[in-house]
Amino acid sequence: MTDDQPPMMADDASCDDAPGRDDASGHRHAMRVIEAVLFASPDPVPRARLAEYLPAGAPVDMLLQHLAADYAGRGIELVRRDDAWAFRTAPDLAAHLQARVIEPRRLGRAALEVLAIIAYHQPATRAEIEDIRGVALARGTLDLLVEAGFVRPRGRRQVVGRPLEWVTTPHFLDHFDLASLADLPGLDELKAAGLIGGARGIADYAAERDQPQLPLVLRSRGRLDGFTAGTDSGAAPDDGGKPG
Repeated sequence: MTDDQPPMMADDASCDDAPGRDDASGHRHAMRVIEAVLFASPDPVPRARLAEYLPAGAPVDMLLQHLAADYAGRGIELVRRDDAWAFRTAPDLAAHLQARVIEPRRLGRAALEVLAIIAYHQPATRAEIEDIRGVALARGTLDLLVEAGFVRPRGRRQVVGRPLEWVTTPHFLDHFDLASLADLPGLDELKAAGLIGGARGIADYAAERDQPQLPLVLRSRGRLDGFTAGTDSGAAPDDGGKPG
């Protein structure tokens, strides 16, 4: 360095390096975006679709190669399927993995009604459920709810006959996205959502959906101020009409 040349300042050097740091930070962020999109998708995502989540001109191929390299050798690997990408378990771990397929079983109207009664009135006995609904409980309805993991017996009530008491399970809370039973919708919320007080019960709408919903419609008699499913025109016949 000669006397005629001014010394390089630290700020000048940091300015020269700034673009490189910005590019690296942008690439890391873009890789995280791709990773999140692939993780959330059950099917391989086409490259063109991934590019839609990134800024124009982003080096999609390079980012995918870097991400694949990061996951190489792990239990989960990034793999290419034609022009699409997906996360898959490592092939060498196949012997340690066992596929488990759960076939969803839709709950019928009576089962949805019983589930709602137990949820809002637990612990509830069979006699209490039948009293609220106004019809005998069909054989197997409680068994179906137990099989689905929504209810369980808590014990026996210390009265004549010592009937079983039924309560909901943690799986019930998880399935309906409830932190606790205190998060069950109240009367005002159900009215505001249009789920009670109309000509159709929520069980009617639940039958049209893939996921079961709590069937509640206000009726003028019974416990719980008469919460049940269906209309105000009277009790509907149970599944099969056979007493349990």
